[in-house]
Amino acid sequence: MTRKSLICSLVLVMIVSFVIIHVCGENFHVRKISNGNHHETIRRLQSLKASLTRHDSIASTPSSSFSHSPSPSSQPSEGMNNPRVFYVTSYGADPTGNSDSTEAILAAIADAANVLSEGHLMEGINNLGGAQVNLEGGNYLIRRSLMLPVSGVGNLMIHGGTLKASDDFPIDGYIIDLSSTSSNEKDSYNFEYITLKDLLLDSNFRGGGISVINSLRTNIDNCYITHFTTNGILVQSGHETYIRNSFLGQHITAGGDKAERNFSGTAINLQGNDNAVTDVVIFSAQIGIMVTGQANIFSGVHCYNKATGFGGTGIYLKLPGLTQTRIVNSYMDYTSIVAEDPVQLHISGSFFLGDANIVLKSMNGVLNGVTIVDNMFSGSNQGVEIVHLDKSNSPFHQIDQVIVDRNIARGMSLKATVAKMSMQGNGTLWNVDFNNVLLFPNLIKNVQYSLSSTGRSFPRHAIRNVSDNRVVIQTDKVVTANVFVMVDQSMVN
Repeated sequence: MTRKSLICSLVLVMIVSFVIIHVCGENFHVRKISNGNHHETIRRLQSLKASLTRHDSIASTPSSSFSHSPSPSSQPSEGMNNPRVFYVTSYGADPTGNSDSTEAILAAIADAANVLSEGHLMEGINNLGGAQVNLEGGNYLIRRSLMLPVSGVGNLMIHGGTLKASDDFPIDGYIIDLSSTSSNEKDSYNFEYITLKDLLLDSNFRGGGISVINSLRTNIDNCYITHFTTNGILVQSGHETYIRNSFLGQHITAGGDKAERNFSGTAINLQGNDNAVTDVVIFSAQIGIMVTGQANIFSGVHCYNKATGFGGTGIYLKLPGLTQTRIVNSYMDYTSIVAEDPVQLHISGSFFLGDANIVLKSMNGVLNGVTIVDNMFSGSNQGVEIVHLDKSNSPFHQIDQVIVDRNIARGMSLKATVAKMSMQGNGTLWNVDFNNVLLFPNLIKNVQYSLSSTGRSFPRHAIRNVSDNRVVIQTDKVVTANVFVMVDQSMVN
């Protein structure tokens, strides 16, 4: 046992000595080790020693947390663990925000984008294996957009800090710009699975926050974007950008700002398809969400970006004839939803406060496949309709499968495509008027009614007329009766 212990001790000493020489030599060529990295190296050596002396463990090399040198040409030696976390302060970024950190952060991004590929995601997209650019909770000043140096990469995260545009930042730029800086094959995506997380972006009233161009499966999570003048977030082309748990506002306010009439810009501009905005607050902008791409979904969105009376819009669906949009469980706070010629639009489970409503705007007179159900509306008793038809350009003349039903309103004018009414009287004619409730003029497609008379006689009765949202029922003799009528404008043509 003594001889065996002696041999194990000699082997342990040789291994530890080799690791110390290797680590120190490697870092001598890369850069001088800071005190923090030195202590980390000692800790890792101690962990290695402990793993070698445990009889129930197999020795393994600890994962590396070192960053590349700021030199773009430096690469890890063949066979070494490739570092996956790039700390921007190691590249000279100033976390106090007193000096410009643009080049340092770009160097960290460049090194992260050039780590050894772990295979491919979509064809033409290299998998970076989850490489991270860590902002270390700092506050960094930048003078131009932060961009990836090459297209065709994916599985990368930038997270954990504040980025503020300098006073000379381009007024049409974006703090983080996910657009291609190199040539790419036609119809291919620039990037895939890029995650921007736990960031505060201050555009300093110069340009926008984040630009995502022709990218696939982009995550924007837990971000606070403010002081933009163009777009807080721009999504153009591409596919499946998910924006969630985030806050956007041109001005930092919690409502009731005296300068509210001067708010401008767009918080989220979706110019692509199949995106989602979930649990997002938009607190100041001219337009909360502008949508010009189809098949997007919005859930848990709270818009109070600019009170409706001041000309602001919560969500603007500007894609006549091909809307394909779902808005659910959201809160439109003094800001309305506007949809141009909506085709396949669903709005449900949402709350509209302060005369906020839904405006269906005619461009070419088309309304098809629209469902507005189970919402709550609260207003100021000014006669504002919960669903308003804007026919200033042209009347709606192609109307099919439009259902507005089961909504409740307080202090606003209730509108629906399905209505019920009862009346009691004595005579031969019963004129039931639905104009105060029905959304469309003169568009009743289905009528059901019942008539119950008092007394022993039972008259013959029939519907005599259905026009101008009125239903006229006639009996063959004078009778005291109760009449119940149900009408529907939403039946399929």
